[in-house]
Amino acid sequence: MLNVLAVALGGALGTLLRYGAGLLVHAPYGTLLVNILGSALMGLLMAKFSAGAISEPARLFLAVGVLGGFTTFSAFSYDVLQLVLRGAWAQAIFYIAISVMVSLAVCAFSFYIMAR
Repeated sequence: MLNVLAVALGGALGTLLRYGAGLLVHAPYGTLLVNILGSALMGLLMAKFSAGAISEPARLFLAVGVLGGFTTFSAFSYDVLQLVLRGAWAQAIFYIAISVMVSLAVCAFSFYIMAR
């Protein structure tokens, strides 16, 4: 139950930070800013976690909660990094291409359907 609470509280904080960033820097540059900042923070955080310097509840609060609420792009970036670090370059490129192309296509399609 502590893990669920850590994720929920972190997510609430992350969404508030995301909302604040959007007020300061308007789309699409606000989104770009949080994606880049969130990805940088995810890299720092996961390096510390991998070294044993951050506990699992702290990782859940910060990575899944705060950064997940701030931007899910940080999780996407870390997923790609893990594939690259394993030497799975083809999988990484495929994952990037499919994630971006399919997400854009589905967004456009659903927008088109609802706008009719």
